[in-house]
Amino acid sequence: MRSKEDLSLGTLFAELSQEIGALVRQELALAKIEISDNASRLGRDVAVLAVGAAILYAGFLAAIAAIIVGLGLVINSLVLSAFVVAIVVLGIGYGFVRRGLDNRKGAEITPRQTVDTLKINADWAKGQFR
Repeated sequence: MRSKEDLSLGTLFAELSQEIGALVRQELALAKIEISDNASRLGRDVAVLAVGAAILYAGFLAAIAAIIVGLGLVINSLVLSAFVVAIVVLGIGYGFVRRGLDNRKGAEITPRQTVDTLKINADWAKGQFR
């Protein structure tokens, strides 16, 4: 086998190219594994979150029922108390929905900083090859 000093410049570049290709493939394989692990973990976390939200919702409904019964005992009408509580809860819910919609109107989902950075990088790269 020839020593590194005996190899031509073309051969050295070919080896470098092969090694860089192998490195990139290994990095991509590692990224796939990491993404898969993160996705699995995220799935488990979302499931736990969903169960917690369902339990909170059940507790909220129980609290609303207790408020209806308590108000019904005070005003001697369960139907009227259910109606009053429903109107109050609907009003609060509408307020939150309206606020969320109003906040979304001016919001932008485009990652402006990333776009600007990519433009700067592209301009720099163009300048390097002129």
